[in-house]
Amino acid sequence: MSCILIQNGTVVTMNPRREVLTNADVLVRHGRIERVDANLAAHSDMGTVDEIVDATDRIVIPGLIQTHLHLTQTLFRGLADDLELMDWLGKRIWPLEAQHDHDTNAISARLGIAELVRGGTTCILDMGTVNHTDAVGETVRDTGFRAVIGKCMMDHGQGVPGGLMEDTDQSIRESEATLQRWHDTAEGRIRYAFAPRFVVSCTEKLLTSVRDMARHHGVMVHTHASENRGEIALVEQERGMRNLTYLHKLGLTGPNLALAHCIWLDQQEMDIAADTGLHVLHCPTCNMKLASGMAHVTEMLEMGTSVSLGCDGGPCNNNLDMFLEMRHAALLQKVRQLSPTALPASTVLEMATIGGARALGLEKEIGSIEPGKRADITVVDPQTLHAAPTVQRDPASLLVYAASGRDVTHTMVNGRLLLREGKLTTIDMQQTVAEANALCAKMLDNKTIRPLFGQQ
Repeated sequence: MSCILIQNGTVVTMNPRREVLTNADVLVRHGRIERVDANLAAHSDMGTVDEIVDATDRIVIPGLIQTHLHLTQTLFRGLADDLELMDWLGKRIWPLEAQHDHDTNAISARLGIAELVRGGTTCILDMGTVNHTDAVGETVRDTGFRAVIGKCMMDHGQGVPGGLMEDTDQSIRESEATLQRWHDTAEGRIRYAFAPRFVVSCTEKLLTSVRDMARHHGVMVHTHASENRGEIALVEQERGMRNLTYLHKLGLTGPNLALAHCIWLDQQEMDIAADTGLHVLHCPTCNMKLASGMAHVTEMLEMGTSVSLGCDGGPCNNNLDMFLEMRHAALLQKVRQLSPTALPASTVLEMATIGGARALGLEKEIGSIEPGKRADITVVDPQTLHAAPTVQRDPASLLVYAASGRDVTHTMVNGRLLLREGKLTTIDMQQTVAEANALCAKMLDNKTIRPLFGQQ
């Protein structure tokens, strides 16, 4: 691996002291951050540098971490708009996912990763779909990205297409085999999490098996919970209790459980979340677009619950810009509480960096700019019309309220520049867009899919 010096930037370290260093340098060697200091080029012991990134007038931050994403759905952007969650799933998303093959899932992942890297995201927790998980793993590996991936598990529920409905034992076997193939591979950039979709689509046997497998292998469990009131009613009807209460009864709650959304928690469930150390994955844009509701993020944080951020997916967001997600996270809580001081920018930036790393159990490796950590770094140019003036501006405020993914100039993962001066280095953007258009058109021409869009 090469040695890269990021020079003369405003470095927002997100270290325990939350230091912001002006006119500072970051030295990266062998995939890790070696030194963070001023004027490192003048140090006689710095050694050979292969590349210098000029960060003058730019902001250097830890790579952004999204803790809930569906790469498999990027290909369906714009194909499921203006629908409530259960209709969104049953009438559009599940039938579309059921039509994926290896090639369509791979291009969906590549399109998503290209957008993520272009916008400064360096690591995600991905839900996957039931089939063709290897396509996602291969794409993450080949693009140099970092991800915790999973094979979505579904063995129950009404309206689930045959292409997604699994036999319980087969789902368990395939999930464990996928873990064996991918966990802790690609120089540690790829990790695995078991991914039962949500209680509505999983039998109790599946969920308890996931609990035991996750403990045995020491990996995370990634699922959805309490996103929508209709979903909660289904869980209460079938299982006799609410989502988190049920998961807690099964022994699934704990520091290795990551729960997307958690909008409609009652007080007992809020207490369970705080007491067990589980991680809430907040997706504000998706929650607004599907009109699912507003999660009580500030209350959960005050109770000590881990809350991090994710864009969710292309068809429910409809972009993967983490800067927009940070802005929406802050504004949504202010509106919900009618308080301009609710969820300040500094807290939101923590949720998007070191908070995301903590949710993935990777806080010792990524999430801050500190010597010894993996070099996952994003450089942002705020010298734009929508961010100016930048004089004496709090960097957190600028990043959360004014910046966008278009302002990212460099994205580094594991010491490798995946974006250099706004240009992707491991993905051909034009080819990716062209392939995505062609494969999406082919999928929509399928006789099974045509009726969904009024085409006979």
